Amino acid sequence: MLPLETNIFELYATGGLGPMTIITLILIFLFFAAWKAPAWVKEIGLAGLAFGIMWTLISFMQAGAAIHRAGDISMSVMWGGVRAILVTAVYGFIVYLISLVIRIIRKPRI
Repeated sequence: MLPLETNIFELYATGGLGPMTIITLILIFLFFAAWKAPAWVKEIGLAGLAFGIMWTLISFMQAGAAIHRAGDISMSVMWGGVRAILVTAVYGFIVYLISLVIRIIRKPRI
């Protein structure tokens, strides 16, 4: 569970302004595609998911290098870093879920 004082803007900053902005642009393109090019909705949603996971893996590599250089660190510091690293993956999953919902809504009726 997230602490009660955590809000959307703190999570956005925690995930990193660069990757979170790119995933947000993908989300905007997703809504535009739902309106103008519905066949692309799935691919754009997958792009958001892939980018979120890619950035998470890059962040884990950077964190591993930092932990290796620092030596011994406390578990609370490490898990705080893991929480920050996973924000982009969760945001990418949210974008993908939104794309699935859009596809379900736009699917032709039988």
